[in-house]
Amino acid sequence: MPYKETKVEKLYYSIGEVAEMFKVNTSLIRFWEKEFSIIKPHKNKKGNRLFTPKDIENFHLIFHLVKEKGMTLKGAQKKLKENREDTINNFEVVARLKEVRNLLVEIRDNLE
Repeated sequence: MPYKETKVEKLYYSIGEVAEMFKVNTSLIRFWEKEFSIIKPHKNKKGNRLFTPKDIENFHLIFHLVKEKGMTLKGAQKKLKENREDTINNFEVVARLKEVRNLLVEIRDNLE
C-alpha cells in the first residue's frame, strides 16, 4: 500500500497568511475584524493576531458577501445576523459548484 501523507491543518494562522489566502492587504483583515463581531482572533503576548480555522471560514463568508456579491459592509453584517444559516448554505453551494466547474474544465482540457 503506498504511503499517503495526511493533510496537516494548522491550529492558528497569522494575519499575513490570512491576507495572502484572500489576496488582500492585512489592513483589510484588521478592518473586517473590527467591523464583524464573528471574527475573534487570539492574540499572543506580543499582540499578534492568530486566526483559527473557524475565523477563516467566517472570512470566507464575509469575502463572498462583500467582494463577490458586492454587498456593503452594513448589508453583509445584517445578512449574517438575520439569516446566518441561509448565508452559510448559499456559500457552500456556490463553493461546491465552483469545484464541480473546475473539475469539468480540467476534464475538458485533458480530452482536447
